Amino acid sequence: MKRGFYTIMSAQFFSSLADNALFVGAVQLLRSSGSPEWQQAALVPMFALFYVVLAPFVGAFADAFPKGRVMLYSNGIKIVGCLMMLFGTHPLMSYAIVGLGAAAYSPAKYGILTELLPASQLVKANGWIEGLTIASIILGVLLGGQLVSPMISSQLLSFDFPLFDTSVDTAPEAAISVLIFVYLVAAWFNTRIPRTDVPMRPMPRHLISLLPDFWHCNTRLWRDYLGQISLSTTTLFWGVSGNLRYIVLAWASVALGYSVTQASALVGVVAIGTAAGAVAASVRMRLDQATNVLPMGIGMGLLVILLNFINNVWVAAPFLVLLGALGGFLVVPMNALLQHRGHNLMGAGRSIAVQNFNEQACILGLGAFYSLSTGMGLSAFSAISVFGVVVAGNMWVIKRWHARNCRAHAEDVEYLLEIARNDTLHG
Repeated sequence: MKRGFYTIMSAQFFSSLADNALFVGAVQLLRSSGSPEWQQAALVPMFALFYVVLAPFVGAFADAFPKGRVMLYSNGIKIVGCLMMLFGTHPLMSYAIVGLGAAAYSPAKYGILTELLPASQLVKANGWIEGLTIASIILGVLLGGQLVSPMISSQLLSFDFPLFDTSVDTAPEAAISVLIFVYLVAAWFNTRIPRTDVPMRPMPRHLISLLPDFWHCNTRLWRDYLGQISLSTTTLFWGVSGNLRYIVLAWASVALGYSVTQASALVGVVAIGTAAGAVAASVRMRLDQATNVLPMGIGMGLLVILLNFINNVWVAAPFLVLLGALGGFLVVPMNALLQHRGHNLMGAGRSIAVQNFNEQACILGLGAFYSLSTGMGLSAFSAISVFGVVVAGNMWVIKRWHARNCRAHAEDVEYLLEIARNDTLHG
């Protein structure tokens, strides 16, 4: 791997670490203020909101400027969201602003991989970035849980700046204050990311013209025989995984009687399995073999349903590791295949923006459904059952879809696989 790759990994790790710790802090902030549970569940779709709304623009923005600079600006937006949450803005609105920063960050983060590395290293690079992202989820959720715990928060609240009143009076506010410094660390790494030789694509004078361009890019990926399969798989995976983070918190509360601090450890356990699966996939899978992992998505959905029958943490922990491992092994090769097809069809930034639009729209839709259902009395157990059926059923449909493509368009599919095979061997 090139030296700049590890700088990108470091920047991504700290930015994602803060994102996930902030989620726990925001949940605790809402709980401590007596907010209804539907607002806590709504944090997930609110974070996804700007991914969907700004999808036609952020990809072009990432392609128009050096991607390290785009990542730096995006981290600045996340810090603004933290400050808003800290000084009285409603957590849902503040977390949406953090999501705005993340929406701008993502096309640059993934797009620079295809600019910096050859196609032969894309699966390995995705294994690294997904593995480190999952590690940041583990540590971020654990960090957030510990920062809002009575022991740590009391020490943070006892610290006073001389001659300056910070107005930080609660455990979640103290946690958010610490996380601002984590975002600053990520921003420093952003300044060290090297520029690539890929030419910039200027932003158009009239931004509204990006809408038909984005729609054209979205259509091209959905019509591509490998792009449509990888895009539908990653869309479903992240749609469910994004909401499962909160569902595990809710499930641990009702099934095990856990607090936010205790339940955050179980979210980390899922992420441990996902990291292991991601690393295994990066070692064992090639780009042209990515579609072989589709059956694992069906198994993942069935395992989600079985979570309802577990009420012992010693059974839950290894079960959640297995659940995460299937997901990690599924998403890494499919994500790499999607990036490869998108880069060939339309360029890195635009393809990642299309990917983010579809994935975050799925998170937004499922999150809005779960939040609405919670407000109407749906239990965590019922939500888990619904999510499991959605995953298993849709992955079965995607598997049949790919099999149909292989029968009806055998020459086209084989040609695209041959491109991936050649790029893997000679890229």
